[in-house]
This record gives sequence, C-alpha cells and structure tokens, in this order.
Amino acid sequence: MFSHVFLGVSDFDRALAFYDALMAVLGHTRRFCERERPWAGWQPAGGGRPLLLIGRPFDGAAHQPGNGQMLALDAASRAQVDAAWRVALAHGGMDEGTPGLRAQYHPDYYGAYFRDPDGNKLCVVCHLPVAPGLSISAD
Repeated sequence: MFSHVFLGVSDFDRALAFYDALMAVLGHTRRFCERERPWAGWQPAGGGRPLLLIGRPFDGAAHQPGNGQMLALDAASRAQVDAAWRVALAHGGMDEGTPGLRAQYHPDYYGAYFRDPDGNKLCVVCHLPVAPGLSISAD
C-alpha cells in the first residue's frame, strides 16, 4: 500500500541517532544517508519498500509535528515492541503509552506509543497472539 513515509525533523543528527537505534531493533536497515541535504531512509532487512524517510522539510520551513497523525511500525513480537519502546525513550523519545495489550483494537493488539525527539507520534505494534506458555506482560 505504501511506497514511503517521510517525517520532518528539525535536528537531523539527533533524529538520525534516534531512528538508527529504533529501526535496528525492528530489524530494518539504513538504505541511505545524505547529510548535506539532509535526509536518510530505512527499508526492510530484505530490501525493497516501504521506506521510512526523515529529513528537513522540503519547503525549508521549520518542522512542526502534526496533530492527529501517527505512524505505526509493525513488530515481529511483543518483546520487540517492548525493546523498541525502551530504545525510543533512551534516545530522546517521549512516552505516549507504555507497551501493553489494547483489546479495544483487537484481542491481540500489543502496542507502545511514543514521540520522536521532534514530536512526531509513533506506535510500534505486534498483531500476533502470544505464544502458548509466554507471559503477556511488558516486563
């Protein structure tokens, strides 16, 4: 469905450190980084699309996070959601909702919410049921 998503940032180096760490936890690789522009992009480990791109807004105006926009990133497991949330907060992210089940969406929706250092709202979510014999806590 998506070719790419572009998120505006105000401090490219800070955002690059944040997204490098977050994308690594989710198993994605950096496809490119052009500091002179500045912009960077990540893709799934196997290559291809969709791409997640960050950079200075193309119109040159200051970045402003949107009200109501959120980017949700897919996780392979609930443990990966937990790890991504911890990494996001350790790299300047702001908590918007600790990891946990959100059955109002569906019985297996396990997600965490946070904002990147520029205020862009993100979610990391696993839609898979918990494996038999495993705990569903975020600990």
